[in-house]
Formats: sequence, structure tokens, C-alpha cells
Amino acid sequence: MSKSIVVAMTGASGAIYGVRLLEVLVAAGYNVHLTISPSAQLVLEHELEIKVDLDDFQVSQLLLGDAAGTSDSKLSMLRQAAGISTSDSNVLSFDVGSPGMIEYHHHEDYMAPIASGSHQTAGMVVCPCSGGTLAGIVNSLSGNLVLRAAQVHLKERRPLVVVPRETPLSTLQLECMRKASEVGICVLPASPGFYHGVTTIQDLVDFVVGRILDQLKIEHGLVRRWGS
Repeated sequence: MSKSIVVAMTGASGAIYGVRLLEVLVAAGYNVHLTISPSAQLVLEHELEIKVDLDDFQVSQLLLGDAAGTSDSKLSMLRQAAGISTSDSNVLSFDVGSPGMIEYHHHEDYMAPIASGSHQTAGMVVCPCSGGTLAGIVNSLSGNLVLRAAQVHLKERRPLVVVPRETPLSTLQLECMRKASEVGICVLPASPGFYHGVTTIQDLVDFVVGRILDQLKIEHGLVRRWGS
């Protein structure tokens, strides 16, 4: 299976979920194809005070956790597992090789590899997913690279996960979610659980990110599972 995942960030609230997902995927050894919509750019700055330049993007602009200096124990264990085989790791139970990398694609770049089904990936996540993006996906629109990449994953029968956060939901939004589910899209609302020993906001974020990883069949130890 390809060790490549597409991550698209759109204009819904909840940018922190997308940033954390990037951190975890890279730590777990996955290469990430990242695209960011103009609305997501605004949300990143408003919610996280992260300024990104969509025309001159650098991964460092996202302020992802530092591999050597992070105090995030979960991320540290993921990174250790990605680079060094450790039999006692409770995050990953296997050696995944080396940490992954992030490759950025402009939202208007239809020459990007993820615009074609000939480019192999293990799946795609739209996180967070705006209502407009979801409507575009289920109506087979391709007005930007986010939508085009989603159509590619649908036609190639690859995993596609969308993470809406908005609430409450209108009848039309619920109808879009129903259509998405019918064609095989995993609709995974950013609705964290509270049964895993929550003490910080990060615990709530990790619950949602962990559920995304579950859908992609990526082993992790971000949260304590029910009954464990």
C-alpha cells in the first residue's frame, strides 16, 4: 500500500484538527500531499495565529511540532517508532521506517500529481471540511484542487474521509452527508468523546485525529480505547 496521504484543509472552524493530523501522519512515516483553500488560510490565522502564504508556502509556516525538542510524548513516541524499531512502543507496534514529508500543492494547481488517479495514494482526508466543500464533493464539482483530488479518490475507490465541524446542521447539509455516505465517503464529524481520560484540549483533538487514523487503517496510541 502507498505510504502517501492527501490532506486538504478548508474553511471550516477546527484548523487545529488539520494541523495535528499533519503532525501525526508525518511522525508515523507517511508522506503527505497538502493543499489549503483560501478560506482555510484565514481560519488558520484567526484560530491558531498561524500565517501561511499560499503562493509561497513553506512547511515551517505551520509551526508543526519539532522532532527533537517537542514535549509532546505521544508525538515523540510516534517519531521514535518511525525511525527506530522499539519493541516496547505503545503507539505503533511495528517499525515504519523514517518520518514522512509534506509536499504542498496550490489549490489551483491542476498539474499536481493528486489531480490524477494515476498517482497512487492510501487515501484522502478533508480536515476540517467546510459545508461548501462537502456540497461540491457530493455534486461532483472540481472547481479547485481540493475538489478534484476528492473526485479522484472517489473514482479510484480509495478511502475518502471528510471532517465537518459546523453545528447545528441544516436539512440540506444533512442531505449532503447522506449522499456522501451512500457513495462510500466516511463522514467523520469533529465530535470528540469524553471517556478516554480527558484533561486537556489536546486530548479532545487527539480523539478526533485518532478516529481519522482508524479509518485509514493506521495504528496509533493517541487515545485510550473503550474497555482498555
